[in-house]
Amino acid sequence: MAYTLYPSLMGRTVFVSGGSSGIGAELVRAFAAQGSQVAFCGTKPDGGQAQIDEIMHSGASAPYYEACDVRDIPALQGMLARVGEKFGPIRVLVNNAGRDDRHGLDELTPEFWDNCLAINLRHQVFATQSVARQLKAAGLGGSIINMGSISWMRGRPNLIGYSASKAAISGMTRSLARELGDAGIRVNALVPGAIVTERQTALWRNPQEDQKFIDLQCLKFRLDSTHVARPTLYLASDDSDGITGQNLLVDAGLAQVSVAG
Repeated sequence: MAYTLYPSLMGRTVFVSGGSSGIGAELVRAFAAQGSQVAFCGTKPDGGQAQIDEIMHSGASAPYYEACDVRDIPALQGMLARVGEKFGPIRVLVNNAGRDDRHGLDELTPEFWDNCLAINLRHQVFATQSVARQLKAAGLGGSIINMGSISWMRGRPNLIGYSASKAAISGMTRSLARELGDAGIRVNALVPGAIVTERQTALWRNPQEDQKFIDLQCLKFRLDSTHVARPTLYLASDDSDGITGQNLLVDAGLAQVSVAG
């Protein structure tokens, strides 16, 4: 099946946090296939080389990788500055890094709570701050895409910190869109539903759980990372230049059915 190529993404500097696995890895592949100059960070021991080799083998240009823990804000902002200096201002920022650790209320500690927010929320605003400064200095507009989740809409148990972080992303996105709009910088949130990834498969996925999601969704198939990557490309491209401050749900209707019923 053929999908859209966006001329505006050709050669454009794109940064994806948490790009070495799951949805993030698919985002890196998708932007590389568009001809973008992709940079990404992650924490994999192989330094991202296997992923880089895979993308080069497909015929796309090699992405640039740096290891970075997004909880370290000075390190994250330093890396974003280096990417901007090396390839030109980051015109597309995808704040993707996150982790859906399970935890009950009784076991929650202040340290665990702070870590949830640091890995799922805090880095998004400080990465945006850094990239917005690059774009303003260059007099350029850009697209910032924050990765949310429908978890908070569904009220899922044992995800208090994660759900709180993802709910906050929706409000943060609206405020940043207003604040950065005068500079021509668009800010939107991509809000996935139940996405099949390596992590989900290794930790929680089984045929019974698959069927539960399919029964709840309007569309009767499991979503994977490609279903998230394609609308992210659209929000990153100039084709969506009139869209900002929005939350785009990619969930096969799961949130709709869950809230309604």
